[in-house]
Amino acid sequence: MDRIKPYIHRVQYYETDAMRVVHHSNYIRWFEEARMDYLEQACFPYHEIERQGILIPVLEASCKYRQAVRFGQSVQIETAITKFSGVKFTISYQVYDEGHAILHATGSTVHCFLNQSFAPVSIKKHMPKLYDFLLLFTAQERAKLRVP
Repeated sequence: MDRIKPYIHRVQYYETDAMRVVHHSNYIRWFEEARMDYLEQACFPYHEIERQGILIPVLEASCKYRQAVRFGQSVQIETAITKFSGVKFTISYQVYDEGHAILHATGSTVHCFLNQSFAPVSIKKHMPKLYDFLLLFTAQERAKLRVP
């Protein structure tokens, strides 16, 4: 697998405020939708990871709002794994208009791997294919971004 496609989201009326502008809290929800789509495209659907007894909680979430998104618009969210330590990982998000001309928002989430008792788990030991995927895709994203 070379490329994971951006996640497309069509803005719903309930996601907006009285000005028909998307409420800021919805971007974090969109990040989750994009993250789930990313894992599914990578052949690691979240329900399968959980079935194997692994949880991936959000430790941090941030969003920088650049340009308003309004009711009826569609956005595409580009998702990339930008850091992976073997225990924690960071996913970055870029929210563009459907034509990829306007960058509406950027953000990131930080996650870790826990077992059902909420204790840290070695993903390398319990899901080596996921571990290898995270290593590979982090290296590819870092190369694209020219991050040391």
